[in-house]
Amino acid sequence: MNKPPGRPAGPPPIGRHPGPRFNGPAEKAKDQKATLKRIWTYLNKQRIGLISSIFFVVVSTLLSLVGPLMIGMIIDNYILKFDLNGAIRMVLVLAGIYIISAVFTWLQTFMMIRVSQKTIRELRQDLFEKFQSLPISIFDKRQQGDLMSRMTNDIENLNAAVSQSVIQIVSTVLSVVGTGIAMSYLNWILAIVTLLVIPIIIGSTKQIIKRSSKNFSQRQRDLGSLNGFIEETISNSHITTLFGKEEQAVAQFKEANEKLRTSALKADITSGFLGPINNFINNLGIGLVIGVGALLAIGSLGVSVGVIASFVTYTRQFFRPINQLSNLFNTFQSAIAGAERVFEILDEQNEVADVPNAISKDRYDGDVEFRNVEFFYQPQKSVLHNISFRAKAGETIALVGPTGSGKTSIIQLLNRFYDAKRGGIMIDGNDIKAYQMENLRDHIGVVLQDTYLFSGTVRENIRYGKLNATNEEVERAAKIAYAHNFIKYLPQGYDTMLVSGGMNLSQGQRQLIAIARAILEGPDILILDEATSSVDTMTEVHIQKGLNNLMQGRTSFVIAHRLKTIENADQILVIKDGEILEQGNHDSLMMSNGLYASLQNQLQVQ
Repeated sequence: MNKPPGRPAGPPPIGRHPGPRFNGPAEKAKDQKATLKRIWTYLNKQRIGLISSIFFVVVSTLLSLVGPLMIGMIIDNYILKFDLNGAIRMVLVLAGIYIISAVFTWLQTFMMIRVSQKTIRELRQDLFEKFQSLPISIFDKRQQGDLMSRMTNDIENLNAAVSQSVIQIVSTVLSVVGTGIAMSYLNWILAIVTLLVIPIIIGSTKQIIKRSSKNFSQRQRDLGSLNGFIEETISNSHITTLFGKEEQAVAQFKEANEKLRTSALKADITSGFLGPINNFINNLGIGLVIGVGALLAIGSLGVSVGVIASFVTYTRQFFRPINQLSNLFNTFQSAIAGAERVFEILDEQNEVADVPNAISKDRYDGDVEFRNVEFFYQPQKSVLHNISFRAKAGETIALVGPTGSGKTSIIQLLNRFYDAKRGGIMIDGNDIKAYQMENLRDHIGVVLQDTYLFSGTVRENIRYGKLNATNEEVERAAKIAYAHNFIKYLPQGYDTMLVSGGMNLSQGQRQLIAIARAILEGPDILILDEATSSVDTMTEVHIQKGLNNLMQGRTSFVIAHRLKTIENADQILVIKDGEILEQGNHDSLMMSNGLYASLQNQLQVQ
């Protein structure tokens, strides 16, 4: 099964330390047209709902166009002629039209919300599935909080825009065209006066969009960075408290928060000009219509009071959808910026695909060989140099050396979290790349130094190593790992609920459960990365007995700083600066009087 990786050797991964994250150069805005096309590919899958919603928009818009025309007729044909009964009848008809229009408006909103929710559900599903197929290097380079922000904030911004903007665009086009036709029918002179205002609206809107789109993209990036910092700080609050860095954390948050405030302020202020400017232009248009209409009416040029009243209503109706579309600009820009960030992750390359006819085995013998392996995380910064060794089936290989020497990187390569840049890794005589990735990892068990437990019961966390395991198998694995002794005293025993990360257990107890999980899995190749580093000496003795039973007949790789635990290893690889300095068993290395012997002597002195 796929296990989380240990920390790679070399420089700290980008994004793990919050401070520098906020000082990098701003990214350039991406192609908004391309982003809109990709959004449409998701929307197009809900075409039935879209068509239904558009149909309701058409009906409600047409009905709304009838209203102003009837208002003019009621004034000219009934009110001015003092026909009260006729006016009442027509007003009731007009009310019925507006009621039906309101019903269809609700239906269009209801259908569009269904379309947007289904669209966002699919996009969210695709993004989460993408997270599961990304290579480990992506997670090492990006803040977890930033990735979470893309899944939540960015997608929700897109949801808000989709549910509103699609029907608003259709409604705007229909309203503007229909209203323009109706006004031309009533009086072409007043229609031209109204249309003269449109270029002013388009020009001002275009200039504001041009200046604010970059600010909205920057705001989304700053929001993702801030979320990443918050996630890191909360999840590592005990470290912050332990080192007394609360004031520093507050200062870093203040800096990031201020950066977000600045970018958000620029975006909102720039786009905020749309409303006031368009309102001014709208009022200007209405004033022109009333003024010109009054002149035409005084001049007896065929313009009645009813026509002027209809035109005033049509003018408001003409500009209202344009204003509403402008007011959606903030939401729309945030949605595009968020969608860009979502698609950025979807465009990341997945883990290396299996080769054609990849090998799948029910059992691995565990014969492992590294042949002149070279590896680096960043170009020109080599981590492993010419690593060559062989672990025969059933042998125990211990990796020792200073921190950052490359021990964990060797394990990363064996799991194929990364691939060697040069050289080859062989398992049972085949190149590691020849195996199905999932099949390979199913047969490699890993216990990390920094173990992680999921929200759920103790039993479920142990069973994670073998989902179809019985309760008896779970408890047997716990006993081998010497975890049963403390589990039985928990409030609900194996059914005790653990919070995320298992934080309601001690570090040593979490380590014991992780070991039990690996034991239950029954891997053919076992990796222990400082597996006993978080337990006391007495518990370590018990665990070592259980691990010795587990390691029987299995090829095992053990990374340990406590050299006492690996003295019985078949081979000990002493690694420094990415190279194997010494290789042999405990006795031969002590006789060679090299680095290993020096480390052992320092341990005895201590």
